[in-house]
Amino acid sequence: MTPVDTLWLTNPTLAYADWQRREAAGADRRPFAARSIIQHQAMFEHFRRHLLDADATVATFGPDHIDTFWQAPDARGYSTATRMRYLKLLDRLCRHLVAIGVRKSNPAGQLVRDGQWPKAEPDPIYLPEDADARLQVWVQPHAGDDPADLRNRAIVALFLGTGVTALEGRTARREDLQPDAAPPYLRVPAHGARDTRTIPLAAFAVPILTEWCVRRRTLPVVGDLVFSLQASGEPITDMSLGKIVRAALLAIDFEAQDMSPRVLRNTYCRRLLLAGRNRDEVSKLLGLASTRTCDRIRATIDAQL
Repeated sequence: MTPVDTLWLTNPTLAYADWQRREAAGADRRPFAARSIIQHQAMFEHFRRHLLDADATVATFGPDHIDTFWQAPDARGYSTATRMRYLKLLDRLCRHLVAIGVRKSNPAGQLVRDGQWPKAEPDPIYLPEDADARLQVWVQPHAGDDPADLRNRAIVALFLGTGVTALEGRTARREDLQPDAAPPYLRVPAHGARDTRTIPLAAFAVPILTEWCVRRRTLPVVGDLVFSLQASGEPITDMSLGKIVRAALLAIDFEAQDMSPRVLRNTYCRRLLLAGRNRDEVSKLLGLASTRTCDRIRATIDAQL
């Protein structure tokens, strides 16, 4: 293998970015657009972190690692179309790694051949208005909350009150969360294909986020993340975020196939649409370039009229 090829073993993130820039192309052999490259890099990073947690690498992962990837809290709610996009990405990647001698087989190839694009997207999962109201009450500060309880309520309030993604919530920094401002807001820095955006905090989320920010300053926490692992200052894992959100949803007697932060993001979107906000404005708050997500959630409102 050449030095460029061995980079896949020492720094797969850099190797993937280099490959995308130099060689990667779609089925028609035309180079990917700049926006697609950014999206593909974000998807690759998501899968790479999964491999890191599983003590595997791009050279050693197999079909079992792809299967467990779908069980992660962030990926559990993926639509069939999103799963197919990941499989096609992994298929292209593995074919390249086999060609340069980094891998001996392509575990995604048969999965792509067996898969098919869905004819219709599944209905988005969200909290009905009564469940949304119950969760807004649940996230209020409670007398006697220890730091972990307070943090967990604040985490749920951030997702429910801003509609950010799991990645954006777990990497939010203290200077970007301003519950004492007028109006209170969360600034989400640009990342991937998404531009920097400022999201007003929902009123119900302000008390718990204010109290958490005050309490956090008294704790021996390393780093400047809003929510982190206390000992190291590293971001809370996606799995832990999923468990926190799931526990909160069970506490208000809500159960569904997907109980990840995605449900709270969908609920935030639907709440704004119910309040009369237009789809372009809501899509911008969600950091989306198209209105497709808002249109799908809007359809759940129209179906009830």
